[in-house]
Amino acid sequence: MVGFMGTYHAILGWPCYAKFMAVPNYTYLKLKMPGPSGIIMIESTREHAYDCDIECIEYAEALAEAETLIANLDQLSGEAPDSKHRTGAFEPAEAIKLVPVDPACPDDRALRISATLDIK
Repeated sequence: MVGFMGTYHAILGWPCYAKFMAVPNYTYLKLKMPGPSGIIMIESTREHAYDCDIECIEYAEALAEAETLIANLDQLSGEAPDSKHRTGAFEPAEAIKLVPVDPACPDDRALRISATLDIK
């Protein structure tokens, strides 16, 4: 066997080659293995093998770009200001009026409404 990965390697892999006694021939793009009624031969065309290789290259490039993007986002997240620090720190400049949600329980939650709103 040749020591490099071919198109069939992505589907089957070396352990499967040994288990099924399969023999890949990268020159003729064929894979042969013994079957119940004789030799099973899987064939491909050069165009199909080329398309598979191009697709694998594009997938690998996309994976590398995704890993780079994740690394950049991790770096940027360390530089970003803490958003929880600012939460709840906003106070309106105008006067506000607290209106209880349930008039029976005035100690419960209340709404903050601007005191300068029109009645309409």
